[in-house]
Amino acid sequence: MTGTVAIVGTGLIGRAWAAIFARAGWSVRLWDPAAGVAANAVGLCAEGLRDLASQGLCDDPAAAAARIVACPTLESALDGADFVQESGPEDPAIKRDLFARLDALAPPGAILASSSSAIRTSVFTEALPGRARCLIGHPVNPPHLIPLVELSGAEWTAPGTIARARAVYGSIGQVPVTVLKEVEGFILNRLQGALLAEAFRLVSEGYVTPEDLDRTVADGLGLRWSFMGPFETIELNAPGGIPDYCARYTGFYRRLAAAPAGPEVYGPAATAAILAQWRAAPDLPAKMAWRDRRLAALRAHKKRWVHEKQQTEG
Repeated sequence: MTGTVAIVGTGLIGRAWAAIFARAGWSVRLWDPAAGVAANAVGLCAEGLRDLASQGLCDDPAAAAARIVACPTLESALDGADFVQESGPEDPAIKRDLFARLDALAPPGAILASSSSAIRTSVFTEALPGRARCLIGHPVNPPHLIPLVELSGAEWTAPGTIARARAVYGSIGQVPVTVLKEVEGFILNRLQGALLAEAFRLVSEGYVTPEDLDRTVADGLGLRWSFMGPFETIELNAPGGIPDYCARYTGFYRRLAAAPAGPEVYGPAATAAILAQWRAAPDLPAKMAWRDRRLAALRAHKKRWVHEKQQTEG
């Protein structure tokens, strides 16, 4: 499946989407309201595609880069588009105004997706004539290395819109999941928030150092979670599967759920306690680049594993 996608907003997330679509054979049009930003993004996308190729995650970076063009106006970017991926500021008023323009200018059959990480579809699409074609397509940063994308519509989003969007994202190498009912933060950020709140509590109350907390996840939970979710994990942690696990171990989890970490774990005192022990990276951009290299290597490994599994099962 290929077509033409308009990327509206060409910051880090928008550029990642451009690379993902171009790598999959789509024609990509970039537009940004700030002068010169979309034009500059073309070269940055090409650089990103070359980096992906070096990790075995893009077969022909030059051909993919050639499919990306900057457009001078929103109208020209949307002309003939099959899919629109908006990645503008996380501000309801801005999204409301922008989606009104997208709905008025994009072809009637085009899907309008937002990369919003927390704002629900209903917040900025209620008044639109074409609201049935609007949804959230929330990626995980960085999207070109972490394939998950959360699909969340409003009550008026057409089921066909969700189905088509899921097919598009799947065809470009992402892993779509459907949020069945609107909820703030969608699924990933709510799960991350639960873990983060407990991490803040355990460190700020002196149970563990920040470094050892991170090791607990990176060298413990994270190893399983890199290829299994929590339900599959507990199914394999008891001889009788999930029912057996629940019978054996949920007494502790019930007690924990009865006294969850509260909002105060993100307060100044807790944050100060963590920062007093945390060794900040001396060069944050370099640390981010290291993270991206490690993610790319992991993504390439998982890609090979999935391919081998499919061949074995096929």
